[in-house]
Amino acid sequence: MIKRIATFIFFIPIITFAQVRKYSNEFLQIGVGARAFGMGGSVVASANDVNAAYWNPAGLVNMESERQVSLMHSAYFAGIAKYDYAGFATFVADNTAVISASIIRFGVDDIPDTSELIDAAGNINYDRVKSFSAADYAAIFSYARKTQKLIAEGNGLSYGANVKIVHRTVGQYGKSWGFGIDVGAQYKINNLTLAAVGRDITTTFNAWSFNPDKFSSIYSATGNSTPLNSNEITLPRFILGAAYYNTIGQNFGLSTEANFNLTTDGRRNVLLSANPISIDPTLGIEANYKKIIFIRSGINNIQNITDFNGSKSLEFQPNVGLGIKIKTFSIDYALTNVGGQSSAVYSNVFSIRLDFLKN
Repeated sequence: MIKRIATFIFFIPIITFAQVRKYSNEFLQIGVGARAFGMGGSVVASANDVNAAYWNPAGLVNMESERQVSLMHSAYFAGIAKYDYAGFATFVADNTAVISASIIRFGVDDIPDTSELIDAAGNINYDRVKSFSAADYAAIFSYARKTQKLIAEGNGLSYGANVKIVHRTVGQYGKSWGFGIDVGAQYKINNLTLAAVGRDITTTFNAWSFNPDKFSSIYSATGNSTPLNSNEITLPRFILGAAYYNTIGQNFGLSTEANFNLTTDGRRNVLLSANPISIDPTLGIEANYKKIIFIRSGINNIQNITDFNGSKSLEFQPNVGLGIKIKTFSIDYALTNVGGQSSAVYSNVFSIRLDFLKN
């Protein structure tokens, strides 16, 4: 049953023809890095490593080493859907700027294809059953830079931008190519950092093309129309964030952050729902011991849930995480409850990061 549901989710682009869709390219909203998952995604102001290329490219300039590599793997729907990420970032221009390249894949593999189960003579032949993958890919190229004030004083503005190339495939049935741009900024004032991110600011599009040979016989037999090539549009999303870091004695530190996700595609089931802009707040906290051991927690997906009896309740997604840094190697883990506080749909997220120290 879970696999059928996951398969249906990936087939939505094939059976939907609207030019602007509320949940377009949603795989790009999942996130990267177990640190961010543990903090409920509240990291646009505190992002300071290679993973900042996804969350806020402006944070790339705060990397503590000259180069960084990050890898992440997680699974959803009881391991049926796989989500993988790899990123690389390096300082350039006398350490005043950073360039980065990242790749994301979210896919369901080994989906049974029963479109040819029945042969031309009407016989059922299980040898004709094949398998295919439905997968979403994104390549992200980033650039970030410090202002002279930030370089000279340690306080000030950094900014960055992403160019995204999106490729989505559903076996031999259809595929799409897309393009989008993100921009971001961070402004540091001592221990306080303010941030703003604009995702898909020019709108991100996916141009879908379909293989009529895979549809014609099935759809005509069932009375359906063959899908037509079409464009899918992703509207802009804006994120505002504020993070504060405080030291506790000589060995401990505490970082707290709040983010506000502003979507522009109409009402959503979030804490502040309106048309055309809805606001989805998230909260995160991270404690560290000598910046070696990190403990994290966060909440996101705050929603009003209506039960079958008509009663309403406020639910949210709780998250916890743990991180360890040993010299140039970091490993992070997060446990997220994607079904909300009243369910037990847990996902385990692991990510590693390797730092290449400055000469």
